[in-house]
Amino acid sequence: HKFFFQASNPGQFENDSDILWQRGHVPETIVYHGRVGINTDAPDEALVVCGNAKVMGRVMHPSDSRAKQNIREVDTNEQLRRITQMRLVEYDYKPEFASVMGIKDT
Repeated sequence: HKFFFQASNPGQFENDSDILWQRGHVPETIVYHGRVGINTDAPDEALVVCGNAKVMGRVMHPSDSRAKQNIREVDTNEQLRRITQMRLVEYDYKPEFASVMGIKDT
């Protein structure tokens, strides 16, 4: 795959001290050192997508069983004892977060 980027103001990328996009160590990859926003100009995480995202492949997450090994059964009595020590809470989303994220039932 090849990626092409065109800035609306090409001059903004001309200053070498401001270069954030770099070739990755793996062939055909690029790296951006900073936050990326799609449909937002104020991303507060590494990647923020405001809108729908379509993935035409796998999405790997640390909780995905494909990323784990040595999966084994545990002592359920011990785990239930641990659960009784957990702090359980209820909460409402802050209105400003809910409105940005499109959450209606807070």
